Amino acid sequence: MDDFRLKVFLAAARTSSFTRAAAQFGISQPAVSKQIGRLEAQYGVRLFVRRGNRLELTDAGRTMLACAERLDDDYRRLRQRMSLCTATVAGELRLGASTTVAQYLLPALLARFTSRYPGVQVSLLSGNSDRIETALEERAIDLGVVEKAGRRQGLHYAACMPDELVLIARPEGRYAAVESLSPGELRTVPLVLREEGSGTLEVIARTLAGAGIRLPMLRTVLRLDSTEAIKGFVRHSDAMAVVSVISVVDELRSGTLRIVDIDGISFRRDFSFVHAGTGLTPLSERFVAFVQDELRRG
Repeated sequence: MDDFRLKVFLAAARTSSFTRAAAQFGISQPAVSKQIGRLEAQYGVRLFVRRGNRLELTDAGRTMLACAERLDDDYRRLRQRMSLCTATVAGELRLGASTTVAQYLLPALLARFTSRYPGVQVSLLSGNSDRIETALEERAIDLGVVEKAGRRQGLHYAACMPDELVLIARPEGRYAAVESLSPGELRTVPLVLREEGSGTLEVIARTLAGAGIRLPMLRTVLRLDSTEAIKGFVRHSDAMAVVSVISVVDELRSGTLRIVDIDGISFRRDFSFVHAGTGLTPLSERFVAFVQDELRRG
């Protein structure tokens, strides 16, 4: 989008702050106020009101925000599509991925993607699945890859690759001789679980519910928002945890962690691409096709 006034307005609206908007563009706060004032004079409306230390959009401001976001999206799509008409693929690709995907699936794929398309500037936001979906709704990213089973209204999902969750334990300690557990025995084992909003936790909850086990019935000793932290805790305790199998490949090979089966229970899911209802941007389409091709090759 070429209209600098609208760019400044978008920054102020998204951050609810003229100060933070000014920092984004390297200009002064009075300069931001001047740009907003010009927009208000042009359309004869007031775009912001101040509530204490926070800016709030007026009705006219919310209308302008919706229109400006569509213009911004359209302009970014235009630039990307025009780049695809040249020999060089270029542009900005804003990705978001839930923690497991960002740590264990995407790094190698992104290394190959950026090597093939050096003109594409890639940024990656990492967080739990809820955070990635919220970022899509706020237009902070173009494409997400999440690990949750549920679907948020207004977003579109497509399968990326299958994944399996496994119960892990250390090879020594109290449960060293335990190869499998019944669902009833699982309730007695100390467990480390992910935080609320985690796609992994959602899959665990849904799968166990099918076996008549609710999360409050488990012996949860700790909640952590990092798979690496969970693995570290399990390696140094008698607790167990349910994590993605792709996150423990190295530990299984080295023997520092092992899998314990749960009789009659299998945690399966799909990692999913997710995008806003406005559709995929051209670079997002290219990235999805690239990932699918790479995964098919193995």
